[in-house]
Amino acid sequence: MHNSSSLFKTLISLSTLALCVIAVQLIPVSRQAKVWNSCLNNMKIILNESLDLIGWDLSDKETLAVGICNGAVHEPKLK
Repeated sequence: MHNSSSLFKTLISLSTLALCVIAVQLIPVSRQAKVWNSCLNNMKIILNESLDLIGWDLSDKETLAVGICNGAVHEPKLK
């Protein structure tokens, strides 16, 4: 009985430690997601107010906003 009780406590301790490590590793991912979501929301507002994009569908504007926030859309360089 003593042996199984000690094994149980050890497993609980290891499980707790593992969950804490996972939680700490998720902090940077969570921060990045927050920044990206903020970028997306702000870009959607900017693109919806843009007079140059009046004829665009909402889904087209959202696609452009995703591209901008992902860094896929760059300002063209004139030669």
